[in-house]
Amino acid sequence: MSSTIERFSPPAPPGGAAPGPHATVRDAALEVMRRHGLTTIFGNPGSTEVAFLVDLPEDFRFVLGLHEGSVVGMASGYALARGEPSFVNLHTAPGLGNAINAIANARDSRAPLVVVVGQQDRRQLVLEPFLSGRALERVAGEYPVWSSLPVRPQDVPGAIARAYHEAKAAMGPALVVVPMGDWAEPAEPLAPLPPARVSRAMAADAVALAELAELLDAVQRPAIVVGGATDTPEGWAGAVAVAERLGAPVWQEPFCRRAGFPQDHPLFAGQLPWQRRLLRETLAGHDGLLVLGTSAFKLYLLDEPGPPVAPGTRVAVLTDDPAEAHRSLAELAVVAPLASACEGLVRVLRARDRTPSAPLRARPPAPPPPAAGEPLRPGHVLAALAERLEPDTVIVEESPSSRPELLARIPIRTPLGFVTCANGGLGFGLPGAVGVRLGLPDRGVVAVLGDGAATYTIQGVWSAARYGVGVVWIVMANGAYEAMDAQARQRGGRAPWPGFGELDLCQVARGFGCSAVHVETHEQLLQTFDEVLADLRGRREPVLVEVAVGV
Repeated sequence: MSSTIERFSPPAPPGGAAPGPHATVRDAALEVMRRHGLTTIFGNPGSTEVAFLVDLPEDFRFVLGLHEGSVVGMASGYALARGEPSFVNLHTAPGLGNAINAIANARDSRAPLVVVVGQQDRRQLVLEPFLSGRALERVAGEYPVWSSLPVRPQDVPGAIARAYHEAKAAMGPALVVVPMGDWAEPAEPLAPLPPARVSRAMAADAVALAELAELLDAVQRPAIVVGGATDTPEGWAGAVAVAERLGAPVWQEPFCRRAGFPQDHPLFAGQLPWQRRLLRETLAGHDGLLVLGTSAFKLYLLDEPGPPVAPGTRVAVLTDDPAEAHRSLAELAVVAPLASACEGLVRVLRARDRTPSAPLRARPPAPPPPAAGEPLRPGHVLAALAERLEPDTVIVEESPSSRPELLARIPIRTPLGFVTCANGGLGFGLPGAVGVRLGLPDRGVVAVLGDGAATYTIQGVWSAARYGVGVVWIVMANGAYEAMDAQARQRGGRAPWPGFGELDLCQVARGFGCSAVHVETHEQLLQTFDEVLADLRGRREPVLVEVAVGV
């Protein structure tokens, strides 16, 4: 364990006072950041950022990550946990380039970030000096929800304020490029600033809800498909009220980034498959679908041509994201704040006499311990985990080959109880769990990772150890990219990539100052879980548990 542990304390709530006169652009920018609660800075410093970062005021906290993927991963988890934008500082083209996968995941995860990227001094950019970044505001492509290179140094504070509002409105990363010399420029008292607060309408349109209710009332056997956007206490309450009013089973969409419905509710039916034929077969008994908090429908590999639902099935979408509505295969799409829309929809839907007496889906029993000489399987690990978790524990998942079994064995019973990578690119899970724990210090956080996934951002264990972040990582070590190996086998071919069974993540974690335990037997598994999962809320030191599992 690292000899120095810095206990992390959440920042104080932002004040409401307007910024006064300031000597420099940096002074004005820091005041804007205070106003919006952006006093925790996640970063990996470079020379183009030192002028901004050196001698930070006492009320600011810098959280160091050893790679930009870890930096943005931690910031994304922190933002998702708090429901507020978090602040990221990246180092010109190399830092932004390293972070693009994590920024893409933040966009798809709807994690609001304010990303400030350093740049060479404006006064010599024309000469392309060392560490110049070419068109940095465009490097991340379409993944930032908004990007800006301020026209003047004096416009930087306003650009950061606007980035905050853009990130919060679109629930994604907003990016501002700041040349390093701008921070020392004199501030301009009359430089434009966006409003201190933005008030957004939270009531859904009654006419649109009446049209949606008319469609749902006309079908005989409705069902609901939920996405991650309803994963708030208010969203869960609204989704439950609509499901009970319709008497409709509720499926979670494939590859869902968050749990949109309580999975111990009698109406919860399970996870939808991504294959088109299986999707049609699963939903075939329903003549109407309400897709709630996502698009219709999330697909994956083109396994076969044809529609994802049976012809004649009426599909309606209710989402707070216009882009989800626009790309949906639906008869009607309503864009509205979800909690308000669900509340209003319940009032106009006709009640149906359908109250199930038992859950629609039973959890699989725990598998028997492996026989002598047999390896542990993911089912052994996940069944033991399910028996020991408190209902409000947050599961951060990035183990593609064992994810279906995790979802089958561990019901998510509390809002923000499940978080995963939203875009399929590996690297979020390990640092994302650190950020979630930083943002939710009173809830236990357990990350279930594949060994291949863990290697992408293994540097994140150092940050957790350094700042005393008590997350538990459980690494399913099968020594292979099993999800990809399985696809190769399904195609009747041979994968050209090797396994990596010699990988020793425990040694790597210990080298970064983090405690680690290697598990090979069922007895070791149960004993280790009893120790590391006993007090997740009170845990102040991270630990990595590497479990050798068979494929």
